[in-house]
Amino acid sequence: MASFKITGDKRLKGSIIPQGAKNEALQILCAVLLTKEPVTIHNIPNIRDVNQLINLLGDLGVRRTILNESSIRFEASDINLDYLESDAFRQKAAALRGSVMLLGPMLARFRKGRIPRPGGDKIGRRRLDTHFLGFEKLGAQFSYDEEDGGFYKVDAANLKGAYMLLDEASVTGTANVLMAAVMAEGTTTIYNAACEPYLQQLCKMLNRMGAKISGIASNLLVVEGVTQLNGTEHTMLPDMIEIGSFIGLAAMTQSEITIKNCQIQQLGIIPDVFQRLGIKMEFQGDDIFIPAQEHYRIENFLDGSTMSVADAPWPGFTPDLLSIILVTATQAQGTVLIHQKMFESRLFFVDKLIEMGAQIILCDPHRATVIGHNRETQLRGIRMTSPDIRAGVALLIAALSAKGVSIIDNIEQIDRGYQNIDGRLNAIGAEIVRL
Repeated sequence: MASFKITGDKRLKGSIIPQGAKNEALQILCAVLLTKEPVTIHNIPNIRDVNQLINLLGDLGVRRTILNESSIRFEASDINLDYLESDAFRQKAAALRGSVMLLGPMLARFRKGRIPRPGGDKIGRRRLDTHFLGFEKLGAQFSYDEEDGGFYKVDAANLKGAYMLLDEASVTGTANVLMAAVMAEGTTTIYNAACEPYLQQLCKMLNRMGAKISGIASNLLVVEGVTQLNGTEHTMLPDMIEIGSFIGLAAMTQSEITIKNCQIQQLGIIPDVFQRLGIKMEFQGDDIFIPAQEHYRIENFLDGSTMSVADAPWPGFTPDLLSIILVTATQAQGTVLIHQKMFESRLFFVDKLIEMGAQIILCDPHRATVIGHNRETQLRGIRMTSPDIRAGVALLIAALSAKGVSIIDNIEQIDRGYQNIDGRLNAIGAEIVRL
């Protein structure tokens, strides 16, 4: 288990380029299974979860040609379906939550699929009902066999379009059902669909491949099934979670940072929420410039009541950035209530921030009140463990702003979602050593 040793209280300065979007990559990469023709993907993040999925595709028989450090051409002309029965597939797919999105393309093209119960962050219940209920609406039948290694088996011999109202606006659920529906017979209507930019990207890519999807960017998608899809070329968006993390990092460490090539139009209300914490930023084309700030003040609501920040489906605030908002608020002036509605275990890292000196009241598994120090008291370095990707980076930001040395263990969690984060931050003045 690797660790980071962080010497805090450093002022950073310079430019940083966000990686390709992790959450987009996992669904876009699975979509290469939908066609025999080559699919070229650009701006692929070099992170553990994405690399594991690329390797899993290779094991299935997808040929890969590396074009440069972030571009790969995939060709899924000869897929080995027998590999789905192997122990190697069970072990690799179970270790990666994104592997569940292999099912939609498999059902569309091969009319059957098989997947073990997937892993991922332990941040609370992350049910798969939306995926399977959607597949069932399309005519698929599935079973779960605990004795057979815990596999979900899905048969989709008669995949037909249908109307469905998703039980939740799940991004991965919508993506999975959408990929199955593009080659189903007839018309599929998906209501309460997720409409995040990453899902919009998938829709546009599928349409370039020959799919017929309308309603993109809304919560009502209409899909007219086609018999086959063609190859295409696709460039992924910059990772909005990394962009938000860098905004919080700049504020906490009083640093002057320019975040390059942000595609600001795709960030939704993310910049607005950080501005409500009092963080100044300037938009320079598609770059975001964060000036060094000694103090930033949390706004109140118009009636004077305490500000609250809660997650919600797009275009609401993404739950993946609530950990960053929480840690950033610890040095603000004022008080904010953080309400994590979607996952009941995602706030349990705050005990480490409290040990570092932060003033946080954990109200219940979903809510925490942060009373900002306004820089009157500095956080102190401690030893801690990264419980999941987003909490791990929140702890890294806290450590970079703290007085003294911090150790973060289990940084494999951070590496799952952030590409060479130590190297990139060290390049602008951080002091992070990988142990």
